[in-house]
Amino acid sequence: MSRHRVVLTTIGQSAKPIDIMTVIVPLHGPAPAPAPVPERVGVLLVNLGTPDTCDTKGVRVYLREFLSDPRVIENQGIFWKLALNGIILNTRPARKAKDYQKIWNTEKNESPLKTITRAQAEKLAATMSGRSHLVVDWAMRYGNPSMKSRIEALVAQGCSRILVVPLYPQYSAATSATVCDQAFRVLRELRAQPTLRVTPPYYRDETYIDALANSINAHLATLSFEPELIVASFHGMPQSYIEKGDPYQKQCVATVDALRERMGLDDKKLLLTFQSRFGFNEWLQPYTDKTIEKLAKDGVRRIAVVMPGFAADCLETLEEIAQENCEIFLHNGGEEFSAIPCLNDSDDGISVLRELVLRELQGWL
Repeated sequence: MSRHRVVLTTIGQSAKPIDIMTVIVPLHGPAPAPAPVPERVGVLLVNLGTPDTCDTKGVRVYLREFLSDPRVIENQGIFWKLALNGIILNTRPARKAKDYQKIWNTEKNESPLKTITRAQAEKLAATMSGRSHLVVDWAMRYGNPSMKSRIEALVAQGCSRILVVPLYPQYSAATSATVCDQAFRVLRELRAQPTLRVTPPYYRDETYIDALANSINAHLATLSFEPELIVASFHGMPQSYIEKGDPYQKQCVATVDALRERMGLDDKKLLLTFQSRFGFNEWLQPYTDKTIEKLAKDGVRRIAVVMPGFAADCLETLEEIAQENCEIFLHNGGEEFSAIPCLNDSDDGISVLRELVLRELQGWL
C-alpha cells in the first residue's frame, strides 16, 4: 500500500492538494487441486460360514441363514419352510452344537474355519507386502464377518476394485454362485460401486494339484503305518442339482483324475466319494460313510482320507471325517485311520491362493 499527493485545479480557483491512497491487491489463480488418492485394490477371501458360538442358539442362527438360501435348498416353498421352522431348527441345532464343541477353538472362542480363514488372509497379504495399494480381507458367506461388512470396509479404505475369491476349488451353485449372489446384493445398495471380479474354480490348476500331492505325501510320511488306499472325500450334493446342469461332480472327478496322475495311483488306490448328505433325497454317490464301512468289512485295515474340496478344515473334515468316519471304520474291523489336513494356511496352500489371485488381478496391479 502507498500514499500519493495529487494537486487538482479548476479554472479560476486556486490549487487544492488531496491525498490518494493506492492499495495493491495480489491476484492468485485457483487453489491447487488436492493430490489424487492412489487407487486401492481389494482382495476378499470368502468361505462358507460358521456359527458365532458353539451353543444351540448360535448354531440355530447360522442354520437358519444357511438353509434359507435358495441356492442351498432350491425348493423354498411352504412345505420346506414348515419343516425348517417346525422341525429342523428345533432339533438339529442341539445335535450340531455338540459336534462343534468337539472341534471348537476355545482359545479364540471361534470355529477352526474362522481361525484358518483369517490366517489365510493374513499370510496371503504378507506375500503381497510389496504392493501397498493391495488390501486383503476375508469374510463368510453365512455368519460373521459378513460379506456385506467386509465389502463396505474395503470400499471405505478406498478400494475401487475388488477381487472376490470363493474358497472352493470346484464350482457349484450352492457354494461359488451364492457368493456371487451376495456380492452383487451388497453392491446393489451402493451408489458408488467398486468394479468387481470373481476368481474361477481352480480344480485342475497345476499349483493346486501339486499342493494336494505334497500335502498327502508329507502327511503319510508322519504316519506309523502305510495306508492300503486313500479316500478322496468331497462334500455331497443332491443328484437333482447335477441333473439340472451343475458342473460340480465333473470338476470333482477332474480333480481326482489329475491327482491320480500326479501321484501315480489308479482308481483302486485313490477312491472318490461324497460326504455330508442331508435329507431323504438321493445325493451324489458313492457315499463316504458307506464306502468306508464297506472297506472295513471287506478286510481293508489301514486307510487315509483326504478332503480336496475344502480349502480349510472345518466341521465336515475335523468332526465328520476325522471322528465319525474314523469310528465307522474302526467299528467295522478297520485298524488304522488317518484324516489328512486340508491345505489351510500351509505354505503350499498360500501358494495356491497367491497364484490364483495374481493371475486374476492382471491389469489391475
